[in-house]
Amino acid sequence: MRIRATVAVATGALALSALAIPAAQAARSDDGRSWSSEIELPAPKAPFGAGSGIKGEAGARSTAQASDIKVFGLLVNGGKPIVVGTKSKQTISYSMKVTHESGVGGAAAFIWVGKDIDKSFGFGPNAKSVSCAASSATLSHCKGTITLDPALMINSDAASWHVGVSAIANDGTELDHNSLAWAKVQRFSKLTVNASPEPVKKGKTLTVTGKLTRANWDSATYKGYATQPVKLQFKKKGAKSYTTVKTVKTSSTGTLKTTVKAAVDGYWRYSFAGTSTTPAVSAAGDYVDVKVTGKS
Repeated sequence: MRIRATVAVATGALALSALAIPAAQAARSDDGRSWSSEIELPAPKAPFGAGSGIKGEAGARSTAQASDIKVFGLLVNGGKPIVVGTKSKQTISYSMKVTHESGVGGAAAFIWVGKDIDKSFGFGPNAKSVSCAASSATLSHCKGTITLDPALMINSDAASWHVGVSAIANDGTELDHNSLAWAKVQRFSKLTVNASPEPVKKGKTLTVTGKLTRANWDSATYKGYATQPVKLQFKKKGAKSYTTVKTVKTSSTGTLKTTVKAAVDGYWRYSFAGTSTTPAVSAAGDYVDVKVTGKS
């Protein structure tokens, strides 16, 4: 994948013509998917970029002669992992500060996974979301959104993704940086619980079952997450928090099953701490009424 920026000269001042970066629809060469589409960022607004004294095409300084564009405070999805399910597209935001001595014409972020961007898979910004607001002659606050489509993703995409930035200054200086930060992408997880029988006599055995599943992007379904440690937790009626009773491992199909002795009324749930590819999740508590012998 090549990222390019072009500038056009208008009325003696440089204006942004187009900054071509990966757009929201994408896919890659190694496995049949490849980047596609380009977007056009808005032109820099007056007075930034005007009055520079640069005239004609020869006025555009080369990158070697110009000072560098600097990007800092780059943040994707508020710094949180990006969690994607199997059906719905997931739109996340990004923001950054961009500086250059001539002012900033435009900037946008994109994300990709792999070792070589020319053979990689990724998503670019949503064209209508891209914006840069100048707070001074040299500093702009730029933001936008990126939409991840699970229909284009495979399970190995649950990993740390590179965050790249393409930008252009008012004098034509360009920035194409493929990796300025990282964003973790995870497979959405679900967890269920059922404690039975309900109600139960005090001292009798409760059987607590459940299942841990996560998004399978290869098949667009949810599949059991095998051999994962999951905590069985209990919250007494009227209490504010859960306590861990024991740890149970999921089966080869993601199911959970264990037994406990019923003591008092309260809520039972399973809680999964998560892994690098799958977020933490807790089941909604299942309330069990414990009957004391001799009382109604």
